Amino acid sequence: MASYILKRLLLMLPTLLGVLLVTFIVTQFVPGGPVEQYLAEARANNAGGAGEGGGSFSYRGGQGVDPKRIEQIKKLYGFDKPAHERFFQMLGQYARFDLGKSFFQNRDVGELIRDKLPVSISLGLWTFFISYLIAVPLGVAKAVRAGSRFDLVTTLIVLIGYAIPGFVLGVALLVIFGGQLGWFPLRGLTSGNWEELSWGARIVDYLWHITLPVTAMVVGSFAVTTMLTKNSFLEEIRKQYVLTARAKGLDESRVLWKHVFRNALMPIIAGFPAAFLGAFFTGSLLIETLFSLDGLGLLSYESVIRRDYPVVLGTLYLFTVLGLLTKLLSDLMYVWVDPRVKFD
Repeated sequence: MASYILKRLLLMLPTLLGVLLVTFIVTQFVPGGPVEQYLAEARANNAGGAGEGGGSFSYRGGQGVDPKRIEQIKKLYGFDKPAHERFFQMLGQYARFDLGKSFFQNRDVGELIRDKLPVSISLGLWTFFISYLIAVPLGVAKAVRAGSRFDLVTTLIVLIGYAIPGFVLGVALLVIFGGQLGWFPLRGLTSGNWEELSWGARIVDYLWHITLPVTAMVVGSFAVTTMLTKNSFLEEIRKQYVLTARAKGLDESRVLWKHVFRNALMPIIAGFPAAFLGAFFTGSLLIETLFSLDGLGLLSYESVIRRDYPVVLGTLYLFTVLGLLTKLLSDLMYVWVDPRVKFD
């Protein structure tokens, strides 16, 4: 086991390096980089100030921008160095767990991520726990009643929920329950006077705000887990040891929960780490945008639009490391659930 873990950790290094290298190369060929964006904003500011008799930016009409000024801007963003030198400099920073500083927000990327984490954690935790609390019991009930009307109706409902994009469902929830009925707020994670409320009122206010975005994320997220649970239980129920337990006269509930439950939940439990991490970092961009929630998804999107490369590459580095470690943890969970699994 120790040699397997060491081998997997060593394989993470070239994988991480490859992901960063490909992303870095792509960013070099994307038009409208940070230098161009800075110049465009400066031109706009200069044009706005010109009518008021102001503006210190050296833009000279048809002659363009002063070349010395362009060189200063490139040096400011580090683009005065060759690409390979910038890449290795970035790797050196990441080796020291330094994610760099944002071009446009003038803050450390690590600080930005920490500031956005509460929103993503709120969405992720609620989505993860509610999905599994619904999916696992529902999957067990469907397996026990396989082929019945309950099974067919719930399958239809689950698949419809899975087919509706979370963003579309979010729009519908906002229009109906937020706009027309006015039952829930339209934006934000808390009210403006949240700091002035008592602890009980804060909890109610928080749950009031989080209901619609979590509902939009949950409805489409538990379909896979539900069907996986059902199929796993059906596969175990049809095995010989279950028939033997029934033949011995054991109660059906005892057979289901003591003998079938542990074996059937193997693929589900082993997928916990990946599902837990995925709830934080995937599928929340559109929901955060729709409900005006300032989380990691919105941060990544705005960084790509503004070509804020330190934020783009820093968040990618962090997510990739967490993803690789989570994949390793998921594989090790198989051994914890079933000691018969060997990695030899």
